[in-house]
Amino acid sequence: MGNCCALLKSIMGFANEEEHDGRLPKQKKVKVVFVLGGPGSGKGTVCAKIVEQFGYSHLSSGELLRKEIKAGSEHGTMIQNMMNEGKLVPSDITVRLIQKAMQETDNDKFLLDGFPRDEENVRTFEKLTKIEPDFILFLDCPEEEMTKRLLSRNQGREDDNIETIKKRFRVFQESTLPLVNYYASKGKVRKVDAARPVEAVFESVKTIFSSANEQGA
Repeated sequence: MGNCCALLKSIMGFANEEEHDGRLPKQKKVKVVFVLGGPGSGKGTVCAKIVEQFGYSHLSSGELLRKEIKAGSEHGTMIQNMMNEGKLVPSDITVRLIQKAMQETDNDKFLLDGFPRDEENVRTFEKLTKIEPDFILFLDCPEEEMTKRLLSRNQGREDDNIETIKKRFRVFQESTLPLVNYYASKGKVRKVDAARPVEAVFESVKTIFSSANEQGA
């Protein structure tokens, strides 16, 4: 527990935690969209196109964690050790990394790719940032299609094998899909058929984001 507290202080660089509760400086008003979908649903591809056309900043929780590890810092090593031991990186650490990335840009529009993964992520994010997502972009894709995509792509990822893919699908079904249903009950989910070709998927995404801009969302 002590190590995690030290890691949080190191990540945020806060000298006095009582003066900084994790919110953006000067109560900066931001727009946040959670981009959710199963592994292989095309989140990264769609996010890149949204960034290009609508000017959002794309933040991937997995990339932020890997960046900390690659930096070779003390807290990066700690994160790597947690992963090596099969432990989940605590939600507050992941959220602090996201918060830090948001603070380091002048942009006020963010895509959170693959986050949140479970209910604890949601609670921690809203508690620390005082931010609720404008809406959730849900890329709905059949498991068969996602499996085909994951097995055919050539990115050198060790987790693109059938055994690991099945485990990732199970985690998505058990932990993340209930979040989609939760936000759907609040009218915040924008679902897109992600089994189609990329350009067709993005045409639907463009309609959603254009509508959100017009409504000032």
